[in-house]
Amino acid sequence: MPWRQTDDPYAIWVSEIMLQQTRVETVLRYYDRFLERFPTVRALAAANRDDVLKAWEGMGYYARARNLHNAARIVVSTYEGLVPSSVEQLLELPGIGRYTAPAIASIAFGVDEPVLDGNVIRVLTRLLRISGDSSRAETRNRLLREAGLLARSGESAAVNQALMDLGARICSPRSPDCSVCCLAAECDAHHHRQTADYPTRKRRKPLPHIDVVAGVVWSQEPYAAGGRILAAQREENDMLGGLWEFPGGRVEAGETREAALARELMEELAIEVAVLHPLPTVDHAYSHFRMALHPFHCRHTGGSPRAVECAAWRWATIEEIGALSLSVADQRILESIQTEQEQLA
Repeated sequence: MPWRQTDDPYAIWVSEIMLQQTRVETVLRYYDRFLERFPTVRALAAANRDDVLKAWEGMGYYARARNLHNAARIVVSTYEGLVPSSVEQLLELPGIGRYTAPAIASIAFGVDEPVLDGNVIRVLTRLLRISGDSSRAETRNRLLREAGLLARSGESAAVNQALMDLGARICSPRSPDCSVCCLAAECDAHHHRQTADYPTRKRRKPLPHIDVVAGVVWSQEPYAAGGRILAAQREENDMLGGLWEFPGGRVEAGETREAALARELMEELAIEVAVLHPLPTVDHAYSHFRMALHPFHCRHTGGSPRAVECAAWRWATIEEIGALSLSVADQRILESIQTEQEQLA
């Protein structure tokens, strides 16, 4: 893994943020490309927010990218572009929490701090058969003590990386490969054939399902020569904040999709539209809900667009929209538009 081959604190910081709630295989597709685009803290701090989000596009949890960008600006203005080395200073930066700060401090600066991310929790709970909710103080404090006991002074960086990588690549959540695990001989859960029972899992509630509509709002008839599509930028504090989208919103009880879309576009951009024919529905799941996104071609019929419930708007060609930072769901709408365009050519 490339982030294990560097001693650059900035590169290590980027990797730890990317690895939050994202699989190693996914991060491998983004890490080198992101560092080529933003090779230093100063380069990231000086970058346009849209460029940062575009480089992050498809990896999800976009608050990580916004926080990383904001934190880079703080590092430049407060620490002269040098990533701080102490856990306390790191915790003051946006996006760096109680798991990430010790990881950066130990790996980048050799600070003797135990790390307790999801991968380490999984390894330790299986190794020692520690039951209980790891988010509870009693269980978490025991895990911290056990993690601290594994590393002698000066070895925290190596031990923390080993535990994190072991959990990420071998001691996986559902199918741990105990046959190649270096700790199998000493693992209580393995000896008792109970690896599936650790860590203790919370009972998950069923994810709610919502219907959402989106408008591909054309300045003229769809695909007419010289026509443009209206793109809206989500407000900074919204879910997927800072990304661009085909505007719309949730279908309320008793509404038709067409009526919901006309209402949402008036509320968001103060425009009137004629809702035309639909594009393929996009089914997508987030961490806390599932969504059926119903896009429609629309024609702008009245009102000058205003950023009422969005951060910004612009008229753009299909190619220009492709250059904007879009969510995965909006990328799929764009793909449908491009497919239709090719069929009409």
